[in-house]
Amino acid sequence: MEFSELIKIRRSCRSYKEAEVSEEDIKEIIRTAQQAPSWKNSQTGRYYVALSDEAIETVFNALPGYNQNSTRNAAYIVTSFVPGISGRSSQGDMEKEGDIWGGYDLGLQNAYMLLKASELGYDTLIMGLRDTDALRKYFDIPENEIIMPVVAIGKKNAEANMRPRKELDEILKIR
Repeated sequence: MEFSELIKIRRSCRSYKEAEVSEEDIKEIIRTAQQAPSWKNSQTGRYYVALSDEAIETVFNALPGYNQNSTRNAAYIVTSFVPGISGRSSQGDMEKEGDIWGGYDLGLQNAYMLLKASELGYDTLIMGLRDTDALRKYFDIPENEIIMPVVAIGKKNAEANMRPRKELDEILKIR
């Protein structure tokens, strides 16, 4: 599938069929995410995947009600990053506003992940609200990792609408 087609078809899915996500596909999706650029190839992103019924139920219960309603029947990928690495070097520290570069790198990895999932026929939803303590405990996520979005992954039950995008002159300035 052409890259431009992937961009056009990828939408946030809020209704999933009962369908399994294969472990092999998850591995391929995460291998693709690893190809994203990161500060000095530090690859600080981490992924915790809920494929078993128990794991899916645990993540499901760590979500607020509206996200539970939107992701019933999906599997989940909990994303995190190791802070204190990206943006740091012997020439100086880029972390003037805090440890943001690891999150930036994870965002790039997650974009690759979402596009690869679409290429393999899966649909996704990125969710920021979650019970991080419950997720950290269940997956044994180290305290030094910052838990970022949970991504639902599965097969769509209904078509997602293309929401309008802002006009370029609202978001772009060229001089």
